[in-house]
Amino acid sequence: MNLTAHPGAPLNGSVPLPGDKSLSHRAALLAALAEGDSRIENFLFSGVTEAMLRALTALGVPYTLDGTTLSVQGRGLAALHSPARPIDCGSSATTLRLLAGALAMAGVPAALDGSEGLRRRPMGRIVEPLQAMGVEIASSNGGAPLTLGRSERPLHPLDYALPVASAQVKTCLLLAALAASGPTTLREPGPSRDHTERMLRAQGISISSQKEGANGHTTYVTRLSPPYNLAFKPLSLALPGDFSSAAFLIVAALVTPGSSIELRGVGLNPARTGLLDALLAMGADICISHPATRAGEPVGDLVVKSSKLHAAPVCGEQVVRMIDEFPIFAVAAACAEGQTLVSDAQELRLKESDRIAGLCAELRKLGVQAEERPDGFAIRGGPIHGGAVVDPHGDHRLAMALAIAGLAAQKPVTVCGAEIVDESFPEFIPAFRALGARLEQAA
Repeated sequence: MNLTAHPGAPLNGSVPLPGDKSLSHRAALLAALAEGDSRIENFLFSGVTEAMLRALTALGVPYTLDGTTLSVQGRGLAALHSPARPIDCGSSATTLRLLAGALAMAGVPAALDGSEGLRRRPMGRIVEPLQAMGVEIASSNGGAPLTLGRSERPLHPLDYALPVASAQVKTCLLLAALAASGPTTLREPGPSRDHTERMLRAQGISISSQKEGANGHTTYVTRLSPPYNLAFKPLSLALPGDFSSAAFLIVAALVTPGSSIELRGVGLNPARTGLLDALLAMGADICISHPATRAGEPVGDLVVKSSKLHAAPVCGEQVVRMIDEFPIFAVAAACAEGQTLVSDAQELRLKESDRIAGLCAELRKLGVQAEERPDGFAIRGGPIHGGAVVDPHGDHRLAMALAIAGLAAQKPVTVCGAEIVDESFPEFIPAFRALGARLEQAA
C-alpha cells in the first residue's frame, strides 16, 4: 500500500489512543503464566502483539479477544505445553526476548524464531547471561532462531552488567531470575523502562531499583529476590494509552500550522517520556493535566498546539528514554530553527531497520539537510520540500514519521509499503483522518 500525505490541513480534535504496546506484551505474558482468569482492557492488537498471542496458543494457553479486551485463561506454569514447532515471533524482538526469559523460568523447552528482520536483531545479549544462569539455550550466529532445552533447576543467581540499557534484555533476565536459587542483580548504564518491575511488584515479588555510582558515573541497578513459592496472580487492569503512538500525533500537531489536539489517558512513565522533555526544550506548546495512575503506571492528558520550534541537542541518558521516538523526533528537528544534533544513539542501528541510515536517506529525498553520524545524526531545520516517494525500509516507525513529514511539507509525500504501520499502530490512518489530516491510500 502507498500512503500519500497532503500538507496544509490543520489537525484539530481528540482521538482515542491504542493501548500501550510494551504493557500489552507484558500483561499478556504474565496472564498466561498466572493461575486463573485475567482480563486486560485497552489491549493493543497489532502485528507485534499478535506474535505474543500466537505464542500463548503454541504454549496451550487459551484466550479470547473482544475488541480491545483480552481475556486469558491461565492455568499456571505447570500447565504450559512444550510446542512441537518453533514459535513464530514475527518481527517482534520484544516477544522473542520476553518469551525466552519466561520459558527459561518455567523450564519449558521451545524454539523461538521469526522474520528475516528479527533474525538480524542481536540475541547474544540474552543468550550469554541466560547460559551463565544455567539455562540450556543456543542461538544461530548470535541471533534467532533460539532453542531452549530442559535446564537443571533451580537456576543460578546472576550479577550482571548489561552492555546497553535495554528493558527487553532486563525483562528476560528478571523473568528467568524468578527460578534462581538466590537474588539476582542487574546493572545498566542508563534508565531503561521499568514496566516489568512495576508488574512484578504488583505480584508481590521483591524487586528494587536504584541509582548507584561515584565520580560522575551512574549505574542503574535492579535487584530481584525470587519468591519461595512462585505463583502468578491473575490480572485485572486497563492499560494506559501508548506514548510511542501518541508521539506521532504530538509532533504532527506541533509542526502543522493551526493545529490543536487533545490526547487523554496517555502513559507518562518517566522512562518513556524523553521525547516529551526534548520537545518542551525545543519550545513546544504542550500542556499536561489530570495526572493519575492506571495499571500501576502514571498517566495524564495532553493538549498540544502548533509551535515554532528551535533546535536542542539530545544525548546521554535521555537517548534511552526516547529510543523508539527518534524517527518522529527527526521530523520535529527538520521543522525546527537551527541544527539539532543527536549523539550516543548507536542503538538505533539495531532496530527494525538501521534507523540512522534510513532516516537520513529518506529525509534527504524530501529536501531536508540530514547528516548521518556513527552514533546519531545532525539535522538542519528548514522547509521540508516533499514531492517525493520515500521508502520506510520495512520499519513501522519510519513509515509513520515520513507520513507526518508529508503533512508538514510544501508538496505531498508518498510512503510506499505503508501497510507496515499495522505492526504497532493499526488505527494510524483513521486517527489522523479524524483530526483532519489528508491521507490518501492506494494499492
